[in-house]
Amino acid sequence: MTLLPIIREARPAVILVDDDPAVAHAVQFSFDLEGLDVRSFSDAESVLASGDLPPKGCLVLDYNLPGADGLELLDRLRAKGVSMPAVLITTNPRTLLRARAAMAGVPIIEKPLLTDALLTAVRSALTHEA
Repeated sequence: MTLLPIIREARPAVILVDDDPAVAHAVQFSFDLEGLDVRSFSDAESVLASGDLPPKGCLVLDYNLPGADGLELLDRLRAKGVSMPAVLITTNPRTLLRARAAMAGVPIIEKPLLTDALLTAVRSALTHEA
């Protein structure tokens, strides 16, 4: 009897950067239930120092981070060759922030995260990346 190896498909990766532990935990829990592999960081420096980001996936970046804001972090990741799509989360984005995000090609999902808009945006980004 020949046993075939079980091939497990890699779960889509989500890199979540949010300094609010409650938000990070809730998003991670929700996305895990949806079959996404979430790696969570609390600030820009932590994700930049990690050095082992997956080649494919989706970035979910809070705009209001300690140190560099979410769009500054995205610029720094792009400079390091990270090309995965991104979604920005924030509360009450002003017109200037909306313009900056649009120029970066990044959708904004507003907090509080009461609907499935974030999951929909991440799934869309992962689909367009493939």
